[in-house]
Amino acid sequence: MPSIAAIFPGQGSHAADMDEPYRGSPAFERGLELLGFDPFERLDEGTRFQQPAIFLCSVAAWDVWREESAGELSQVRAAAGHSLGEYAALVAAGVLKFDDAVLLVRERAAAMADAGDANPGGMVAMLGGDDHAVRALATRLGLTVANDNAPGQLVLSGATEDIARAEEAAREETGARARILPVSAAFHSPLMEPAAARLAAALAGVEIGPAAFPVYANGSAAPFKDVRAELSQNLLGPVRWRETMLALRAAGIDRYVEHGPGAVLTGLVKRTLAAA
Repeated sequence: MPSIAAIFPGQGSHAADMDEPYRGSPAFERGLELLGFDPFERLDEGTRFQQPAIFLCSVAAWDVWREESAGELSQVRAAAGHSLGEYAALVAAGVLKFDDAVLLVRERAAAMADAGDANPGGMVAMLGGDDHAVRALATRLGLTVANDNAPGQLVLSGATEDIARAEEAAREETGARARILPVSAAFHSPLMEPAAARLAAALAGVEIGPAAFPVYANGSAAPFKDVRAELSQNLLGPVRWRETMLALRAAGIDRYVEHGPGAVLTGLVKRTLAAA
């Protein structure tokens, strides 16, 4: 029988009307009640609303899949989420209670948005090019490799002026095509330190349950060991998605099911495993 990994998307996967299939479901409506606002009405306002919206859709999609694919549920051997997606993955595995996770995501989104306001920054995707050259450029400019998504797709994060320099130098120094991402801050970089501190405080009072299956963390590309510490620290370091997919394959996973809006992660999995 195949071994399945449940994977959950992060910020940037939102789409218009993504909430329509889930309106009226108990968990979805409970999530809106806990949030105290409807994030789907304000998606164009960025992080504060996009993160809770994507989280609710991801958990709702997981619930639908569990009901419709009950025979396959026993084949789920692991889970992983891309940045924000870690919270849906931890809910799916029973590590976080849904109510707790909703409030954590709300605080995480607000903290990251506030950190971005205090420390202006951005992110640039480096598409193609030489991996070592892209990393060397990041080092030279004081940027962080925020996402290692798949072969030929690194994302750099840092101060606004340094991101602009990376965009200008990308083609000549690395051979990569640079694309500035439509985000409001330098996610997964040291500029998120205030957000990481706020998130750590919020996590301190949250109950951590036993995992029904391993959930792989972005920071280690291995199963979570200290959920509270790793979730807060993951705001400051890279999302090691490519390495996570390779680790899951090495653990015997041969099928990946994406739960949430879009299919970005499915594409990254295909690219990573094909290259390997």
